[in-house]
Amino acid sequence: MSDTVRVFFISDIVGEPGLALLETIFPSLRDKYDPDFIIANAENSHEGRGLNRHIVKRLYDLEVDAITGGNHSFDKWKIFSYMKTDDHLLRPLNFPKGNAGYGYGIYDIGKTGFKMGVLNLQGRTFMADIDDPFSTSDWALDRIKEETNLIFVDFHAEATAEKMAYAWTVDGEVSAVVGTHTHTPTNDARILPKGTGYITDVGMTGPFDSVIGMDKDTSIRRFTLGTPQRYKIAKNDNRMCGVVVDIDTETGKCTSIEPVIYPEFQNKAD
Repeated sequence: MSDTVRVFFISDIVGEPGLALLETIFPSLRDKYDPDFIIANAENSHEGRGLNRHIVKRLYDLEVDAITGGNHSFDKWKIFSYMKTDDHLLRPLNFPKGNAGYGYGIYDIGKTGFKMGVLNLQGRTFMADIDDPFSTSDWALDRIKEETNLIFVDFHAEATAEKMAYAWTVDGEVSAVVGTHTHTPTNDARILPKGTGYITDVGMTGPFDSVIGMDKDTSIRRFTLGTPQRYKIAKNDNRMCGVVVDIDTETGKCTSIEPVIYPEFQNKAD
């Protein structure tokens, strides 16, 4: 059996532009990186807010093994009944008890003989004041560790400090903590001292000719006028943001974490 397993995480898919790009480019990236397990955050995949069963199937057709969510996981009510039946479709565990869906899962990693624990949490700073993600994490990790030490956490949060505080809290307890929600990739991917891979925000998969995936003019009016504006997804400059994490199967510690942005950003003038 392999000494390491490789996880490919796809960040914050935004609407049809993000989905269409993913269906175009991800098969070749999948072949290039040869992941053992694939996770995608899809809470913005249906019209920018929420998701539906058709999108879930499209992601499974791309060989995605688990789907994570965030504050928009419950925006489309038609998905609620399905969320109760599919334990590969996650939403943040620390939403109050009684909400549909699963907050963590333990899955077979292909034919490797190992299992992957995936935990989805949501921060509270500058976001809805839901249940405490830190104590919720303690509860979930106790249960996941009964079956595997390979644990991947999608921490969906606004505040950089909250994501970092969580990662330091679980350093050495989980294999990787990746931040989502801000749609802006950060340049701080690293392995913490006790072996947890970490990045503050992986970014988004969708149109970057935008304000975090939304039409620029609409977003500017929202800020300059201070009033609600129609939610409109942008269309151009589509890119995929992800991260590839290698995990030691014996220790559960991260051995490598590599952000993947395709196409890469241009940082020099022609």
